[in-house]
Amino acid sequence: MDMHVTELDGPITCVRLDGRLDAAGADAIGLRFTATLAGSGRPALVDLSGCSFVASMGIRLLISTGRALQQKGGKLVLFGAQPLVQAVFEDAALDQLLPLLATQADALDALSA
Repeated sequence: MDMHVTELDGPITCVRLDGRLDAAGADAIGLRFTATLAGSGRPALVDLSGCSFVASMGIRLLISTGRALQQKGGKLVLFGAQPLVQAVFEDAALDQLLPLLATQADALDALSA
């Protein structure tokens, strides 16, 4: 799992995930991911377009980071999930805990709402 961080206007942090968000992937990025997003308390986007697979540990990482960010007054929005990843999120009802949108533009709109 690779993690690429960019800063967008606003300021908004955007993290792109590439690879498999399984136990090994979540372990590889977990600390940096949580520190980058929850540590700032700023609104954040997670680009899942490069994420080919997600397992329970990956879902746990997203939920725990989203909750930690929310406690600091920030908001986490996911976007760009491939069909397989989207189906896993829907089956796990993750889309009811964290917004999951199709495009970065939609995600930015959700952050400003």
